[in-house]
Amino acid sequence: MAVGMSRPRDTRTAVVRPREGPGPADCPDAGPFDAAVDPDDLPDGLVVADETGRVICFNAAAARITAVPRAAALGRPLERVLPLEDLKGRRWWALTDPYGGLATRVGQPERNLLLPGGREVLVSARYVREHPTGPVRRLVVSLRGTEARRRNERSHAELIATVAHELRSPLTSVKGFTATLLAKWERFTDDQKRLMLETVDADAGRVTRLIAELLDISRIDSGRLELRRQPVDLSAAVERHIQTLTANGQTPDRFLVRTCQPLPVVWADPDKVDQVLGNLLENAVRHGEGTVTIEVAPAPAKSDEKGTAVTVSDEGPGIPEESMGRVFTRFWRGSKRGGTGLGLYIVKGIVEAHGGTITVGRGPGGGAEFRFILPVSAPAYLA
Repeated sequence: MAVGMSRPRDTRTAVVRPREGPGPADCPDAGPFDAAVDPDDLPDGLVVADETGRVICFNAAAARITAVPRAAALGRPLERVLPLEDLKGRRWWALTDPYGGLATRVGQPERNLLLPGGREVLVSARYVREHPTGPVRRLVVSLRGTEARRRNERSHAELIATVAHELRSPLTSVKGFTATLLAKWERFTDDQKRLMLETVDADAGRVTRLIAELLDISRIDSGRLELRRQPVDLSAAVERHIQTLTANGQTPDRFLVRTCQPLPVVWADPDKVDQVLGNLLENAVRHGEGTVTIEVAPAPAKSDEKGTAVTVSDEGPGIPEESMGRVFTRFWRGSKRGGTGLGLYIVKGIVEAHGGTITVGRGPGGGAEFRFILPVSAPAYLA
């Protein structure tokens, strides 16, 4: 349970003293220092015990997390106020022994422990000593609820379940067709073989796109999304995507493009911009109705920088008002199922990685309207 030694911290930073008013009674004798921080202002639970192990500070967050009234905690032994156990049912204070254990210990890292009744709480501790191997003069304990961690775990579980579901269908198809062709190649005509191989190719493309989405999510969440900036003509990029959609069966009169010239030269990653445009246009075609209108125009970006705005709107039913706040979250699919629900989350991450903004609203025709702005972001040597 021991942790590595580190340079001892000044005892004046171990506890915060409450401001004037009713606060000082909550943390009596907190220490000979002046700090303009009220323990009740802290978002996490703060419990401080003196050299005898009795609680001298118990802030409001600690009372909320532990369901122990402050008055019932102050002055009582710490192990009775916080009868913590690990996940194996062992008493945590007996295991760690902060006052009688190794004199070189400086604290305990955060871990998941249990309060009476099975309530989970994240606990970390700091041992404050006057000198590195001296007795513990003050024990500072931080408490946090597990709700955020649970939400994160549920998000990861949902991502795994979604990926597994999305992979199962194309991989089953690929496996089935390839096994059939290998076993009965001579029995099929050339047209039948071509149809099977085209299906395998399409399903392999689905798997490739899903893997690319997962990699993008990983890079966005970790802040490692790499951008290879170069001059990008957003108007020309829109035209390329429309040509691709019409070549795949969409009628040319389904699209209306409006471009306001002159446009500033935007420095961006062309592949990432294509990903954003492709997702927004595909959504408008698949989920919208009527004419899909694309407007490209100059617009002020954040910090008064020049930029270019691209607006994509359709004439379909649009997005309900109550759902607009969730459009760019993971797994949002709207009223129509299909897809992974990750596309718009990735779009938002790409736009923001460029320093831009993206919004959603209702278009003039009643359908959904997505508008993103990319700043010029010209290199310094061109300024």
